[in-house]
Amino acid sequence: MLVGLCSDTHDNLDLVNAAVDYFTEQDVDAVVHCGDIVAPFSATPFDADFEFYAARGNNDGEWALANVVDDFGTYLGEFGALELDGVDVAVYHGTSEGIVDALVASGDYDYVVRGHTHQRVHEERDGTVHVNPGGLPISGADDDYSVATLDTETGDIDFQKIG
Repeated sequence: MLVGLCSDTHDNLDLVNAAVDYFTEQDVDAVVHCGDIVAPFSATPFDADFEFYAARGNNDGEWALANVVDDFGTYLGEFGALELDGVDVAVYHGTSEGIVDALVASGDYDYVVRGHTHQRVHEERDGTVHVNPGGLPISGADDDYSVATLDTETGDIDFQKIG
């Protein structure tokens, strides 16, 4: 199974559409958004030919966002535990580094996928892979927006600059 990973799109429709186009080109089976979609209008492009899961980010203040996502996908709220093709995935926006570290250290998940910092991360700790696909470029973080794909069969994580 090929899973698209993204985060922190912050209502930038150009990046959202470019990410959806990339995921469509890669023929992903599912996309996981790790939060900070922000407004419902920038969630709707993810209504595409893949499963869609979204966690709540600290900037996702519009209550209608959950209903819009649930119309075509699954809104996870603050935290989600998914099983994708037999692989256990924790999804959390990442506002608390202590919670991120606890999720990784717990050993309960094959992958902990998060956002918030706007910086790409790919690290393995004691059998758990911690991934942040990156986010909208901000000062002190990544210079480019990127997304990632996770191949659940091989464990490969590939990052792609978008936009």
